[in-house]
Amino acid sequence: MALLGAQLVITLVMVSVIQKLSPHYSFAKWILCRTGLFRYLHPTDDELRTKGGVPKERPAKSKHKQQNGVANGTGSSQFHIPRSIEVELETSPVLERDVVHLRYFTEYQWLVDFSVYAGIVYLCSEIFHYFYPLKQEINLSMVWCLLVIFFALKLLSSLTVLYFQSDESIGERSMVIVACLVYLLIAMIVLIIDERILETGLEDAYTSFNASASKFLTDQGLPSSGPASKIVVKFFLALGCGVLGSLFTFPGLRMAKMHWDSLKYCRGNRMLQILLNVSFVLPFILVILWIRPISRDYLTVRVFEGMQQPLLKPHVFETLRLLLVIFVVIMRFALMPIYLQSYLNLAYDKMLDLRKEAGRITNVEFQKKISSIFYYLCVVTLQFAAPLILCLYLTLMYKSLGGFSWAGIFKESVVLQHECAADSDMAVMPTADLDPNPEQEFNILESAQSLQASFASLKNVFSTEVYKGFLGFATWWSYFTLFATSSLGIVYQSYFNKT
Repeated sequence: MALLGAQLVITLVMVSVIQKLSPHYSFAKWILCRTGLFRYLHPTDDELRTKGGVPKERPAKSKHKQQNGVANGTGSSQFHIPRSIEVELETSPVLERDVVHLRYFTEYQWLVDFSVYAGIVYLCSEIFHYFYPLKQEINLSMVWCLLVIFFALKLLSSLTVLYFQSDESIGERSMVIVACLVYLLIAMIVLIIDERILETGLEDAYTSFNASASKFLTDQGLPSSGPASKIVVKFFLALGCGVLGSLFTFPGLRMAKMHWDSLKYCRGNRMLQILLNVSFVLPFILVILWIRPISRDYLTVRVFEGMQQPLLKPHVFETLRLLLVIFVVIMRFALMPIYLQSYLNLAYDKMLDLRKEAGRITNVEFQKKISSIFYYLCVVTLQFAAPLILCLYLTLMYKSLGGFSWAGIFKESVVLQHECAADSDMAVMPTADLDPNPEQEFNILESAQSLQASFASLKNVFSTEVYKGFLGFATWWSYFTLFATSSLGIVYQSYFNKT
């Protein structure tokens, strides 16, 4: 209980920090307002009149005509200009007073800031647990990580639901449905691959879960061979993979578009182009690190000529794989201002595209095309940040609940069972010895200890092997969908830019 008390202290301190500092210091605001981002301002009506050769409006001669104009919906402030009009767009730095009114800004700020606070809680807990390892207590930092994952999924779902609420988003809605079905099919194919090829750990996880659950139900007087068959478990896993793939579809396509534009705007900076390409390819490296023949077997089993042992030991390989995830997320967030600026530059690109078109356009429509880019800045930022945060905290849970160690590079780590599973001896702790007289009246202590034994047995159902298998597969699938959708977007951009 002392260890749990220390975890409670860390949690309560962080809750106090969130309450006191969040109104004044925000990492989410810093990304948008302190990294040099600038936006394009739409031209005023006077500028459009001057450049478009539209005469200035004359004041209404009578009140009757003015009322008729308003009643007919033909306001005098709306006029037509050539699409090929040549105007210069002024720029303005992105300020806090500008972004606080944007759509989804509150949700974006909460997700990013809360993920930072959860990361601090996780770091403090890991340092504390390194010196004082857990025995049978619950790791409270996992609750923070689980909340971050919940918020990320909730926001990605709300962004996806928008395509089903608008009558104008038929194409986007169809793409989400098709992506869900395609990823469902891919997940079914992946789940039947032998684990000697794809290192998912699901077979061991299901075996452990089924045996522990069957034993728990038997101890409770409910004889059972297992709560669910393997095919049912894999079907629901595939269904969840399809849903996650549909949630990652438009964030991945948006990421690809921003990456393509960032490379275009950074043509003169070769080093920055290399960093952008490395950042884009790294998720693919993470994906292949779970493919055993070309990763684990190649690095930890094969002995090359002239060497007496493999390049890496298994525990070193596991730790490097976890550290690479953190490096990818940090690198993506470090390059985030460049990606966001490439999105804001779309306002200027839209104006250049209009110049190539014939015909006329109203001043209101012209101004909306320019201002709508900045209006959806927080939506795009969420599409960029939410998948990365989801991947990061899935990895952190995979590390802690799977029994891995950050110090695996320096010493061999031992897979620990204590974080989420009670000792098997505790799970089958007899209660008859507590009260040898069966006719004795109800005893509160006996009931409490019996409840504790049942709870310990229930905890033993979710062993380290179970978490290692299911969280490991969820982590790998999130990397896979993130890279697959981004790659599809790059193929789309390259094809349409050529045509």
